Amino acid sequence: MANSEKDLEIAYQYFKQKDWTPFAFQVLVWKDYLSGKSGLLNAPTGSGKTFALWFPVILEYIKNHPKDWQNPKKNGIQLIWVTPLRALAQDIQKAMDEVCKEIGLPWQVEVRNGDTQAKERQAQKRNPPECLVTTPESLHILLAQKGSHEFFKSVKAIVVDEWHELLGNKRGVQVQLALSYIRRFASPNFRLWGISATIGNLEEACSILLGNNAPIHLVKSEVEKKIHLRTVFPDELEKYPWSGHLGIKLIEKVIPLIEKHTSVLLFTNTRAQSEIWYHHIMEKRPDWAGWVAIHHGSLDQKVRAWVEEALHQGKLKLVVCTSSLDLGVDFRPVDAVIQIGSPKGVARFVQRAGRSGHQPGLPSEIYFVPTNSLELIEAAALRNAMESGEMETIHAPTLTYDVLIQFLITLAVGEGFEKAVLFEVAKDTMAFRNLEKDHFNWVLSFITEGGTSLSGYEEFSKVELTENGFYKVKDKKTAMRHRLSMGTIVSDPMLKVKFKNGTYLGMIEEYFLSKLKQGDRFFFSGRNLEFIGIKEMNAYVQLSNKKSSSTPSYMGGRISLTSKLSGKIRQILEEAAQGVYRSEEADYIAPLLDLQQRLSLIPDSQTFLIEQNISKEGHHVYFYPFEGRMVHEVLGALVAYRISVSYPLTFSIAMNDYGFELLSDQPIPIADVLEEDLFSEVNLEEDILACINESEMAKRKFRDIATISGLIFQGYPGKPMKFRHLQANSGILYGVFEDYDPDNLLLKQAHREVLDMQMEKDKVLEAIRKINRQQIVLKKPGQFTPFSFPIMVDRLRAQLSSESLEDRIAKMKALLVDG
Repeated sequence: MANSEKDLEIAYQYFKQKDWTPFAFQVLVWKDYLSGKSGLLNAPTGSGKTFALWFPVILEYIKNHPKDWQNPKKNGIQLIWVTPLRALAQDIQKAMDEVCKEIGLPWQVEVRNGDTQAKERQAQKRNPPECLVTTPESLHILLAQKGSHEFFKSVKAIVVDEWHELLGNKRGVQVQLALSYIRRFASPNFRLWGISATIGNLEEACSILLGNNAPIHLVKSEVEKKIHLRTVFPDELEKYPWSGHLGIKLIEKVIPLIEKHTSVLLFTNTRAQSEIWYHHIMEKRPDWAGWVAIHHGSLDQKVRAWVEEALHQGKLKLVVCTSSLDLGVDFRPVDAVIQIGSPKGVARFVQRAGRSGHQPGLPSEIYFVPTNSLELIEAAALRNAMESGEMETIHAPTLTYDVLIQFLITLAVGEGFEKAVLFEVAKDTMAFRNLEKDHFNWVLSFITEGGTSLSGYEEFSKVELTENGFYKVKDKKTAMRHRLSMGTIVSDPMLKVKFKNGTYLGMIEEYFLSKLKQGDRFFFSGRNLEFIGIKEMNAYVQLSNKKSSSTPSYMGGRISLTSKLSGKIRQILEEAAQGVYRSEEADYIAPLLDLQQRLSLIPDSQTFLIEQNISKEGHHVYFYPFEGRMVHEVLGALVAYRISVSYPLTFSIAMNDYGFELLSDQPIPIADVLEEDLFSEVNLEEDILACINESEMAKRKFRDIATISGLIFQGYPGKPMKFRHLQANSGILYGVFEDYDPDNLLLKQAHREVLDMQMEKDKVLEAIRKINRQQIVLKKPGQFTPFSFPIMVDRLRAQLSSESLEDRIAKMKALLVDG
């Protein structure tokens, strides 16, 4: 389909009216789209990517209706725009709506997500808008409608925004299945586009989005986003650093930065950290009340929406936030970003930096505030990686049978499906490219009769095979239950936090609240709260006048260093060992590294450092693989297990992103153990499974899988199933499958996910191979070193309150050599 400049005229006119010039990548996408291509657009936040894919849909319509495109018609849905966050939907809708109004196109642009009222949903079904902005979950709900084929038949294109956010998780698998299915009956000239930030495997990301048989087509924006990274240095270097403690000490340097800018996003890595920073900033500057807000994933949706809107309108000077604002919400006023602590990954840092100077051509200004001195090395590593344009690779999950089961029941609730067609639909996705026929038959048997072990129970026979060869859900109760949990992808169970009068404050993970006793105080949603108790899925609190040092900590707070960043850190350390300091951060931290070298060693890429030490607490051995906390957690358990097989020792294990510690009250014969091939690859998987509580982790994993696949019902609106019932039900099913159905694919998936996702088995294997290629150097420094000190403090933190931890560390530091 040839297209000419004339076809783009209306877009050029719109840009001219605004005094803008379209970027070359925008024009390229317009032309590619109009010539029938699908693809992936790689463009930074704030570079006009929405216009790159909204305009060609409009231009094609105008081209096909040259005389009457300004007359209202019933066109049906032309474009579905999928976004991972509800918060993004309103912004996208506004931008699209404005274009329609200005050029005189009478199209409707509407949002469809979990907040959309039932009346609105019915209206959308009767009279669909030309453009629907929705989420992956709501896309599945649309597939479950009666008449969904008719509804999707008019669709000319689907755009998946922020594809890098979906790619690496089960929501991405949901999207792959929905796209593969919709492609079957959409219009013949259907196009599919994704938008992604820069990641290390863009071509693979494109292939996963477009499906197995589609050609890869990438459009990269030439808009180079300049990022100015400015590090906030402490007045004096701590040679014995410990995590989290330095950040707040630098608040006196952070306040002037906030003052000097009109509007700022202050990013923290955890919700707990965001509460602490908000608290301290308000204590220092009470006059900023009303200008400062907090935003994280646990807060009430209404609160978040208000913050986003207020920031949009320029009413707020500062928002303290977590990754809940990482995504591309178009906040034009933000002119600086402050990052507290290392974000642990290059892509995450670049994305956050891109929130400032959020207009084409403007540089992004980001300040890096270290929470301990060693994080200055991470700042140098980030600078280096950004300059060389290196990004992390995102891996997509495969053969997630729980998502496939949910998808098949969703279709069976709607129009129903045929076996042969759905096998091809699944095989056309990257997630199920290797799906075997036998396994697909097992899935069908599972949804129709509960598989071999549940076939006697009527409630697990959800789908029936009709006479004309269609799989359908006929039972109304089954259909209603599925509609209520459709699209569910499970995260850690969250409880609602409310005042006694019912006022809702937000959500906190169950595992934090389960540790609280009545009367305990904690800081949340910008307030000091006292815990009253838990009733059903609600945690009740009241305001407290007494200050609290406790802040909810969340599972999501344990972000681990990416391998890309750890490689850069190794490089900087190696140069430092030779006296080469290429950045201001490395230069500043030189005395700390010098002390490490004198007391022990700075390992280079050919060296694996182990330090042995004795203190009042016992016998310590520190290992430094520099592979990130998650890998060290497994490696620490593995090494402890392998030592304990030969020597009857008990260990406590601590770790951070650089290394891990084994502590015992008995001497650890580390030199002898190393002779016995401690890091052997032989029996590695068996040893890993033996050293961690794999069956307990698999049980927890299975709870999520059972919920996603619909094996356990989460309850009706207003009457959710108690979490302990979910736990009990999934535990019973897990036991039944283990005893009577060991080949159950969901059971196998639970074990595989523990190894692949939680345990990062491949990374552990790679780390062990790396150690085996290196020369192992055992040092006995006679005291804690700058590298071992922070690991030791992390272990103490679990046992002490923050006040007594400060005192204890001060005493310990007094005994150490300080260079």
